[in-house]
Amino acid sequence: MIARAAPTQKFETEEAVIQADILADGLDHPWGLDFLPNGDALVTERPGSLRIFSQGRLSSPLEGLPKVAARGQGGLLDVAVAPDFDRSQLIYFTYSEPGSDGAGTALARARLVRGDGPAKIAEVETLFSMARKTAAGQHFGSRIVFNPDGTLFVTTGDRGDGRRAQDMDDHAGAVLRLNPDGSVPADNPYADTPGHRPEIWSKGHRNPQGAVWDPVTNALWTIEHGARGGDELNRPEAGRNYGWPVISFGSHYSGDRIGVGTEAEGYEQPVYYWDPSIAPSGLDVYDGEMFPAWKGDLLAGALKFALVSRIKRDPQGNVTGEERMFEGAFGRIRDVDVAPDGSVWLITDDSDGKIVRLSRGD
Repeated sequence: MIARAAPTQKFETEEAVIQADILADGLDHPWGLDFLPNGDALVTERPGSLRIFSQGRLSSPLEGLPKVAARGQGGLLDVAVAPDFDRSQLIYFTYSEPGSDGAGTALARARLVRGDGPAKIAEVETLFSMARKTAAGQHFGSRIVFNPDGTLFVTTGDRGDGRRAQDMDDHAGAVLRLNPDGSVPADNPYADTPGHRPEIWSKGHRNPQGAVWDPVTNALWTIEHGARGGDELNRPEAGRNYGWPVISFGSHYSGDRIGVGTEAEGYEQPVYYWDPSIAPSGLDVYDGEMFPAWKGDLLAGALKFALVSRIKRDPQGNVTGEERMFEGAFGRIRDVDVAPDGSVWLITDDSDGKIVRLSRGD
């Protein structure tokens, strides 16, 4: 597949003129994107394909991926390149894993093989599988974030059943922390607690579809869908509960109040929330040089309103405001990634999904 020739667009934002170039189109509901050390990009398609974008071209789907439960919001989801890729050639990906009772979020790793022939995936190993699978087709999560301490985080949704987000013997509605081989870190908050899944880092999440390690605060940040309103930006800490569905700043789609209101003892407050909802998805922190005024800000994709939210922060990482950019210009933004050269790449959630590159236009 060759990138479509498309006219460059320019946009005025608060801090810079932005040039937007469509690098490729024709993707089937792309979901996750990450960069290889040489600047090539891996991109997933929800029905179950993984492609490489290299030198202006999209590869054919790579062979070797496991079967995915491609229905509803499920399928092949996030992809992340191992920090030691130059040595290991390993990549990690999440997907909705089929089983006898339905599907659940799973994490796998594999070796990316690139040689004289077409690239392929080899030595696939499932590292984590949600213990309870159901027929529900929504709220799988799921992002992968590498922690500088050598562990990794995986987010899971509540699978459409909010009660699961408060059940400590359930992987749903959580941030999980694992070792790179899928084992449980000894210092996880519930590693030795009976009746608690040892992989759990934090609970009470509805459907976190954005996550990033933030070098400004040296912490994990996540962004998750509310119901009708109540999308949340959180900084999940070990052993904390973020409230869903006991507390929320949104309401049920019926208009009824969620839980007991917006706060209750024992539950954490979001760092920032949206009401009405913007349906946030991918999240990254801007640490490049191309847009110096964005340094340290968070960039979130939004499915509703089809925009990118620049979440402004002060030098200490405190949220100070928001700029909404590119509303309706490209479509539903599924993921946002800062490239090695400081440009920002977007992927759009559509049957004719696109890769869009944002660079300086002034």
